[in-house]
Amino acid sequence: MGRQEDNKQKVAIIGSGNIGTDLMIKILRHGKYLEMGAMVGIDPASDGLARAERMGVPITAGGIDGLLAMPNFNEIRIVFDATSAGAHKRHNELLQAKGVQVIDLTPAAIGPYVIPAINLDEHLDAPNINMVTCGGQATIPMVAAVSRVAKVHYAEIIASIASKSAGPGTRANIDEFTETTSKAIEVIGGAARGKAIIVLNPAEPPLIMRDTVFTLSEVANRAAIEDSIAKMAEAVQQYVPGYRLKQRVQFDEYGADNPLNVPGLGKLTGLKTSVFLEVEGAAHYLPAYAGNLDIMTSAALACAERFAQTRLVAQA
Repeated sequence: MGRQEDNKQKVAIIGSGNIGTDLMIKILRHGKYLEMGAMVGIDPASDGLARAERMGVPITAGGIDGLLAMPNFNEIRIVFDATSAGAHKRHNELLQAKGVQVIDLTPAAIGPYVIPAINLDEHLDAPNINMVTCGGQATIPMVAAVSRVAKVHYAEIIASIASKSAGPGTRANIDEFTETTSKAIEVIGGAARGKAIIVLNPAEPPLIMRDTVFTLSEVANRAAIEDSIAKMAEAVQQYVPGYRLKQRVQFDEYGADNPLNVPGLGKLTGLKTSVFLEVEGAAHYLPAYAGNLDIMTSAALACAERFAQTRLVAQA
């Protein structure tokens, strides 16, 4: 691809499946501070590698070892890992030894959880960041929006995605999805207890990603919560234009005479907030219904752009 532009940082993507390929196209079309340095896969016949080669991106089907052996590897500053939680541990160890900043799109959660609208600025120097999960990227901002108004005792999210948009990587990481998302609901969403559920919907034609968020918090000003949620939705829309509330926020109050029974926590009182979301993809490589994959690639792109911009400003 020639000499790296002075105002851009070269990046590599490990994983030539749906997520990796969509991310590559986003970078090629819209990268402001990023330039594709390599597309890495393990299947020489994958559509992602073939497409990358057609677009002039250096490729290797040799996995992480192939990437490290590429002649331009020393120019690469950021690597996205779009493989699996199991593979990410070795990838990260090898890349950290080379001083490369890693953005993890698997549920491995080696580095801190990052959702751009919530806490990206806190982790600009982190050697590895974790993008949580598609459900986490979509729903945890809503939990955080409630948390900044009232203490959240419990938060539960249900992510419903089209079965066709769940590739082998997603299916192989279902357990990690629920564990990682549940933990992130607590760590960056601010809930004392979190729970995550994923639903693979086989409907035809495929449905757009839908997410439901329930929180039980201390009783607080409902208008303030609704305003906080609206502002958070606008923040997410800055990097995921297809992110939107499907209807107005709903509230239910539970007092001592009608407590809410939460499995594992018992009977609780407070304000229940219900948020209903839809995430439509940008259809760069994936169909528009695959909002679950689009929100991951869009969030990862937003993080990398900020990393590169920060580094370039520091070098200036």
